[in-house]
Amino acid sequence: MSNPLSTIRRNRMMALAGVALLIVPLATGAVLSTGSANAAGTPQTEQAMRSYSDIVAADKPAVVTITTKMKVQDTSADQQQFEQQFGSNSPYDQFFRQFFGEQNPFQNMPRQHRGGQTAMALGSGFIISPDGMIVTNNHVIDGTTDIRVTLDDGSQYKGTLVGSDAKNDLAVVKIDAGKPLPTVAWGDSDKLRAGDAVLAIGNPFGIGTTVTSGIVSARGRDLHNGPYDDFIQVDAAINHGNSGGPLVDDTGKVVGINTAIYSPNGGNVGVGFAIPSDQAEAVVAKLEKGQKIEHGYIGVEIQAVTKDVAEAIGLDKQAGALVAQVVDGSPAAKAGLKSGDVVTELGGKAVATPKDLSRFVADMAPGDKADITVWRHGKAIDMSITAGRNSEERQASADNGNSNGSQPGASMQSDSALGVGLAGLTPAMRDRFGIDPSVEGVIVTRVASNKPAADSGIQRGDVIVSIDQQPVTSVGDAVKELKTVEKEGKKSVLLQVQRGDTEMFLGVPFNDA
Repeated sequence: MSNPLSTIRRNRMMALAGVALLIVPLATGAVLSTGSANAAGTPQTEQAMRSYSDIVAADKPAVVTITTKMKVQDTSADQQQFEQQFGSNSPYDQFFRQFFGEQNPFQNMPRQHRGGQTAMALGSGFIISPDGMIVTNNHVIDGTTDIRVTLDDGSQYKGTLVGSDAKNDLAVVKIDAGKPLPTVAWGDSDKLRAGDAVLAIGNPFGIGTTVTSGIVSARGRDLHNGPYDDFIQVDAAINHGNSGGPLVDDTGKVVGINTAIYSPNGGNVGVGFAIPSDQAEAVVAKLEKGQKIEHGYIGVEIQAVTKDVAEAIGLDKQAGALVAQVVDGSPAAKAGLKSGDVVTELGGKAVATPKDLSRFVADMAPGDKADITVWRHGKAIDMSITAGRNSEERQASADNGNSNGSQPGASMQSDSALGVGLAGLTPAMRDRFGIDPSVEGVIVTRVASNKPAADSGIQRGDVIVSIDQQPVTSVGDAVKELKTVEKEGKKSVLLQVQRGDTEMFLGVPFNDA
């Protein structure tokens, strides 16, 4: 029988060991050593890690804490109103989960703490001009009724919102301190490489201005929040309250704005994200002047160019943005873009992915003109396009194809060649599958499980509108077009498919068996 006291002691030892294991990497990181001996067997000299104290001393006075108030419903009158405002189904839930991980901080808050007319929020920011212009995140000040800015020396001032841009998640706040204030300068985020040292400065958890160090873990991270997702990923500790604070390089210049974390528990796990300074600086310059940020719109739904799609349309590489649909009367329609085009260049910039096109379009202002190049019927076509005014419902979206049901690598084929059964769109078929009278094409009545169509995601009830960009209205048309494509020696065929209210293009390899 074991001794209970010895068991307790052993458990304590294990717990302490666990703590030690967590601490060791940090402790050993303070000194860089080769960990080996020279030829004579004498340990090599240890080198002290570089200190960032000079950078911190210069930048920390320009970093501020932003405390805001926002209106909430009177929970004493109706608790359900609070849930609608801040609970799991609220408009704010996506933000809370983005910044706090899966734990919405309001979700399990005791009921007695939910009462009252206002809620408090905490964030960070940094001063960019001596007259008190401050940069922060839009989500720090969004929906607030009162903004308070606390400087590093403890003095507090009322903040005034100068301007904000929700799509970039940026905002500019102004304070009047009655004296010139310390500032930080913008850096060049485009020069950042994975492995470069960075410092994050902010007020996590409201404990006071804090500095954490780390490296750039990756560039160009997409969190699927919009066309401007191009985040710098860092492993410097970023926590609640760091939002809006600066990410600075080893020269002390701002290369990013700390914005979000990935976290399974609501705390830092070494995966933080910052908006690149090169993206933010231009937007902030406009906001400082009180200018409204408007984003371009061309009116297309786009999807990725898969390997099979590239094969089917004769592209020599898997790149570009495939136009699945053009909105009637949109700038794209007026410019002459058509469904099935692949946009390869806009404004002199190569379009490698749908995300690129989304970003380039969003960077345009309404009225801006640009040259656009598309791949159509085996050749490049140049045209000109004028951006329209964007809205929430009408923007070029990089993931439109996937969100509308298309699948990467999806493909399709006909009866024996492609592994699908086809039928004409008779009134009976339209009724059976719920096909709108305006839709023309042939309907897929069956899909063989061992054929390319099934592997590519073709479904029973899909309507094939065109094959190799040639409209088909009968099974005979479909068979004829497929044979033509095969005779041309193409390895894949491009199908335009209508599925419910969604149109998509699917490149399908021919069956070699």
